[in-house]
Amino acid sequence: MINRVVITGMGVVTPVGIGSKKFWESLVNGVSGVKKITRFDTEDFRTSVAAEVLDFDPKNYFTPQKAAVLDRFAQFALAAATEAVDTSGLKISDENRQAIGVISGTTQGGINTIEEQYKIFFSKGLKYIDPITAPKGMHVAPASNIAIAYRILGPNYTVSNTCSSGAVAIGEAYRLIKHGYATAMVCGGTDSCITPAIMGTWSKLRVLSTQNDPPERSCKPFSKNRDGIVLGEGAGFVLLEEVEHAKKRGANIIAEVIGYGLSNDAYHLTFPSAEGETLAMRIALRDAGLKPEEIDYINAHGTGTIPNDKGETAAIKEVFGNHAYSIPVSSAKSMIGHTLGAAGSIEFIAAVLSIQTKMIHPTINYDLPDPECDLDYVPNKSREKDVTTVLSNSFGFGGGNAVLIARRYT
Repeated sequence: MINRVVITGMGVVTPVGIGSKKFWESLVNGVSGVKKITRFDTEDFRTSVAAEVLDFDPKNYFTPQKAAVLDRFAQFALAAATEAVDTSGLKISDENRQAIGVISGTTQGGINTIEEQYKIFFSKGLKYIDPITAPKGMHVAPASNIAIAYRILGPNYTVSNTCSSGAVAIGEAYRLIKHGYATAMVCGGTDSCITPAIMGTWSKLRVLSTQNDPPERSCKPFSKNRDGIVLGEGAGFVLLEEVEHAKKRGANIIAEVIGYGLSNDAYHLTFPSAEGETLAMRIALRDAGLKPEEIDYINAHGTGTIPNDKGETAAIKEVFGNHAYSIPVSSAKSMIGHTLGAAGSIEFIAAVLSIQTKMIHPTINYDLPDPECDLDYVPNKSREKDVTTVLSNSFGFGGGNAVLIARRYT
């Protein structure tokens, strides 16, 4: 059994806006969410900026009792998933809850809770530890809490594939529906890793940008003067649905998911390989039954590091040949930072919104052309374009690559 899979709902929590409408308005207008870190003192850090979600208030979503048992990454996930379910119009009831599932992706899980409680344990002792630390901090908390909120009884699991986790969650959900194991899936990624220890470890890796003044110009994907990642936080979730099920209930179909490619670099834990990225894109194209020249737009992984942007450019040219120079390629990370396990899902939603709105968001802070990054990166200003088919890249530490393809539904 091969089913068509469509998107009927989307939801986001991002540094440039909560909700798909606000998020997209910010991206199209080139608004940066990168600012000086507010959550802790950065005096001892080489990097003092990040893309925090500053306008998220748990009181708008949860009772005080519920918020207290949810780490920040799970709060983000529930808020984004709620928007996705609400906008889909899908009514979850006893008649369908067994055929609906949840897949969530994350890199670090509930690191805010874990880090805070470790600090308490080592400074004050065992009796001061919060007794719900384990369920708050576990990676599966978002998927489990989404299922509990809607009493979703179908397939439920969590993906932790570093920076491609959100894309893998969507891709695996797509496969479950495509092959008849589910009728609908709530899927996406979430992370909130702007903590002292995580910032410290990423800083020690020397992958974070130190061009911190002004903060908004720190992340420069594909520009020759780029110098690293800016960490972000957030969540992105979509509701995927089998097409006939969606049509029968009169759903508003946003787009169709038609391709998914998964590969590993098998090369290095932190340095990317164009070979693995190339393979993932080719698998996705084959799954979609498309020729390379049928892709209208690429939402790039585009982290702003020297090796990643160079490698991704090389991989795109390897897959698309001369057509690579005709495809707009842009990076949302220039505005929202690297949201880690949420990046693949948030950026896939951005790619889908380009189909809906016939607009492509820019890569901001593109100052200096790099001879080794010589594609059309939609520099600094958004662009009107009638986009039919989009490809979204997500590559991660450990060599995990995931590529999603969506097109306008007909």
